[in-house]
Amino acid sequence: MKIAPLLLALCCSTIYAADYPAPVEGDWTVRDFKFHTGESLPGEMRMHYTTVGAPSGQPVLILHGTGGNGRSFLREDFAGQLFGPGQALDASKHFIVLPDSIGSGKSSKPSDGLRAKFPALNYQDQILGHYRLLTEHLGIRHLSVLLGNSMGGMQAWLWGEMYPDFMDVLVPMASTPAEMSGRNWMMRRMLIDSIRNDPEWNGGNYTKQPSGYTRARVYYGLATAGGTQAIYAANPTREKTDAELARRLSQPSEEDANDTLYQYEGARDYNPSPHLEKIHARVLAINSADDERNPAELGIMEREIKRIKNAKFVLLPAGPDTRGHGTTSNAKLWKQHLAEFLQLK
Repeated sequence: MKIAPLLLALCCSTIYAADYPAPVEGDWTVRDFKFHTGESLPGEMRMHYTTVGAPSGQPVLILHGTGGNGRSFLREDFAGQLFGPGQALDASKHFIVLPDSIGSGKSSKPSDGLRAKFPALNYQDQILGHYRLLTEHLGIRHLSVLLGNSMGGMQAWLWGEMYPDFMDVLVPMASTPAEMSGRNWMMRRMLIDSIRNDPEWNGGNYTKQPSGYTRARVYYGLATAGGTQAIYAANPTREKTDAELARRLSQPSEEDANDTLYQYEGARDYNPSPHLEKIHARVLAINSADDERNPAELGIMEREIKRIKNAKFVLLPAGPDTRGHGTTSNAKLWKQHLAEFLQLK
């Protein structure tokens, strides 16, 4: 097994003070990778990943959301709640793998140089990248737990169908096991169309981030995450709301329009519903009642999860501590459910 030297400049000092092993970052070159379209990158494809714990531990795979990266989990409200001694994913007993999906983070992505000539990707491509990283590079043939949040949650459902015997426990969060549709896809289309229809995008060959994209990115985030109660509590007047909008719109961002375009278009053909019966793993699905992208009132989760053996659904109630689609990023709100589920046999 090849694990790269410690590269942790992006992690804050409070994480090192946490009571779990120091994270390690690495890169792996994936040879002869074919996207679902049959395309390949002109060069070799890079997969970046972070690990926590010794390779001898029980393997755990954790998948990030759209536009995120594996290192985003190394926060007190996630790793600090799960990776310490006696916690649900105790890193002294588990080998935790946090990959950057293709198209995101430090893995190969459009902004590396190909821009809009990067092969079209979907979630199945990203999952294949994860699978090859685990099996060919890290020598992992079976997972104890596969947990994903948001995009990672959607990929978790597909993982369970594509490789049904590869994991014992599947934990999809902030996701729905049904076709991408409704307001969720409409809002994604808003962001996608704001990029493609912006003259400054120039077919992907821009010299600065398109101004329409930078505005749409802020409004998309406000419309689809944050939680109604939390946003109102912080902005109870028009003046405070205008000030918060101005603050967000003025903040610099390292996000790239081409990367964002590929990341959101990657969900276009997402639909695990037809094959849910293929899932063999025990499933703990966790959503929040105020999730803007996966509205609880539609009842989709309650309907679909009945088709899976050994599955449980937890709906976190909305409250002052929840943040809509971002609620499940705070493991404090659901770690006990995970711990209890993992104790069951």
